[in-house]
Amino acid sequence: MKAVVLMFDTLTRHHLSTYGGDAITPNFERLAKKTVQFDKFFVGSMPCMPARRDLHTGRYNFLHRSWGPIEPFDFSMPEYLSKNKIHTHLVTDHKHYWRDGGATYHTRYTTFEFIRGQEGDAWKGHVEKPDVVYDAEGQEQQVVVERRKRRIAQDMINREYMKTELEHTLSRTIEEGLSFIRTNLDQDNWFLQLECFDPHEPFFVPEKYLQMYGCTQSDFNGWMYYNANTDSAEKQQLIQKFYKALLTMCDDYLGKVLDMFDDNQLWDDTMLMVCTDHGFLLGEHDWWGKNIMPLYEEVAHTPFFYWDPRLKLKDVKTDFLGQLIDIPATLLDFFGHDVPPHMHGRSFYSALRDNQPIRSHALYGYYGAHLNITDGQYVYMRSPKERHNSQYEYTLMPTAIDSRFTQAQLKGATLCDGFAFTNETPVLRIPTSVNYTNSYRFGDKLFDIDADPEQIHPLDNDELALSLLEKIKALLIENEAPEELYQRYALEDLTLQNIRQEKLQFEQYQLSAYQNYNLSHHCVAEGLEVLGHISDNPAQDKQNLLAHIDDNGQITPERVYELARILYQDELLKKAIYQLNLAMRYD
Repeated sequence: MKAVVLMFDTLTRHHLSTYGGDAITPNFERLAKKTVQFDKFFVGSMPCMPARRDLHTGRYNFLHRSWGPIEPFDFSMPEYLSKNKIHTHLVTDHKHYWRDGGATYHTRYTTFEFIRGQEGDAWKGHVEKPDVVYDAEGQEQQVVVERRKRRIAQDMINREYMKTELEHTLSRTIEEGLSFIRTNLDQDNWFLQLECFDPHEPFFVPEKYLQMYGCTQSDFNGWMYYNANTDSAEKQQLIQKFYKALLTMCDDYLGKVLDMFDDNQLWDDTMLMVCTDHGFLLGEHDWWGKNIMPLYEEVAHTPFFYWDPRLKLKDVKTDFLGQLIDIPATLLDFFGHDVPPHMHGRSFYSALRDNQPIRSHALYGYYGAHLNITDGQYVYMRSPKERHNSQYEYTLMPTAIDSRFTQAQLKGATLCDGFAFTNETPVLRIPTSVNYTNSYRFGDKLFDIDADPEQIHPLDNDELALSLLEKIKALLIENEAPEELYQRYALEDLTLQNIRQEKLQFEQYQLSAYQNYNLSHHCVAEGLEVLGHISDNPAQDKQNLLAHIDDNGQITPERVYELARILYQDELLKKAIYQLNLAMRYD
């Protein structure tokens, strides 16, 4: 038996033609004809490496940990298969595997192949750096701007070594995956995880694909910022075209994998799953990117395709509710191994064979942000009920995305007893400050995604919210969530009365300190609150702000930005604009 998991990073479902999108993706349509297409597939832990920990362990990462490595106590699906005489091979151009927060993943495989050069990967060494113009200059904190500019400069250097399509990271990655398959066509008992960083930003696309959408590489450098969308409609359309062009390139290379299956009768004995870790916002809901805003459909509801030679189901669509945590369970089942006791994923094979749903509800989210749940029709987003963080990282590997934990962070660490899934191994309990986006300001959200897939019209249904909250609590218990989460999300005493009281408190929060003024939109209050805390002297900031507010007229978002330019200059003004761009977007 053989298996291939082909993962594209940041593959946004609603752009794919087989899901009704308008990007040029004929090979995804071809894939759908060969497989079971899941129409209700959702993320688990967000974003990249948290999703991959889900993929290894078959359990949610985000309840206990932010971005981090595979832990010493973790069950790893590829490692387990490798120890049980299944050769596991990873091919990837995902640079986070060789940064601090991802450095223990690739060594879980029997063998692995890295493709260098993506997203400003520290690859080619040029002492002299190119000059960089960054579109978000003045919209983000200066430390963020400088870090981004360094990455863009390195990306510009790397691109000098990828001038042809064959030299492009996507082309090299797929070719290395196909090379592994060609080498081992006559062998049995292997699993290939073939990961492509594309169509993740920066959108570096060969000209031939851009021409399909009327663009050239000189139009845009491909680098996105994760922030509020304040760009023109023309700029938004341009960025979307670059993403779609890269998506079309991914489609072409998916076709090469399908050709390999067709030409070598791999459909007879080889499982194929095609997936992603998450989607991406390209201006929808007035946002770019991910990480800051609530987990809207464009990010959370993802494409998934499944072929199992035991079932031989093809050209089939299913509404079964699936997640990444189900992939390791499915692979273990395929190779004849039992799912370990602390894995919460379930096999697609038995669910489709017996026509029994995989699960009734899916839980998903970012560490420290909203707790999200769906039953496939309704989505409920539960915001933290504390504006400041009250969470801990549970880890024995204190590294973040590209750094070790600081000494200041570690000074607050204590050793706790651990959990059942750590096999009672003690773990560090480290206070965290990850809640940099103040998720409370977005409030709770409830949507019917069947009737309102764009999530434009939130529902006001306290009874439905309560039932989904009760399911969230049950899933937290089932997943051994830390005790502090029940307080952080106010889950101890779930009643209709408490839900209604929370709504009133949130309305008061939106009008905090400025309820005597004529505010044009509830986000204005948050913007004014931001302006009152920009410098190191918030009392003086608030006094200066109130002195410039005209209480006889309506205060619009435009007026808030005008006030920022009156009150602040230079670096403080940049800080104010950045914070306002975050604060003035709710929906």
